[in-house]
Amino acid sequence: MPKDWARMFPGQAWQVAEARHFVAALLEGEAPRLVDDAVLVVGELAANAVRHTRSGWYRGWFLVVVGFTDDFIRIQVIDEGGDDEPRVRRVKSPVSQGGRGLLMVSACAKDWGVKDRPAGGRCVWAELARVGG
Repeated sequence: MPKDWARMFPGQAWQVAEARHFVAALLEGEAPRLVDDAVLVVGELAANAVRHTRSGWYRGWFLVVVGFTDDFIRIQVIDEGGDDEPRVRRVKSPVSQGGRGLLMVSACAKDWGVKDRPAGGRCVWAELARVGG
């Protein structure tokens, strides 16, 4: 199996589900908890790309890259950039509709972060431990 797989998606909300299916298919045979966490992570990162960056604009796109090592799976969502830096936000009230995505990502991942891309856009990544799934 190659160490990295990638797929580009149109920046449309319904493509977030396609990104989740892509990751689930790549992780077939892994521990169920790892698959569930990876699907949640890519769903949140892809949804953020579509909602909060230029990826959700007309003809926008986002790229999902899944990397495999013996110890972890690294999920990257590369978007077309936006005005705000992705960060964990304080939830305003228990009934708020949004603001929990990166909080859930940080709960599932052993590490995560954001890096700007020299050609524009940014990459939000998360590493999920394979051991002990």
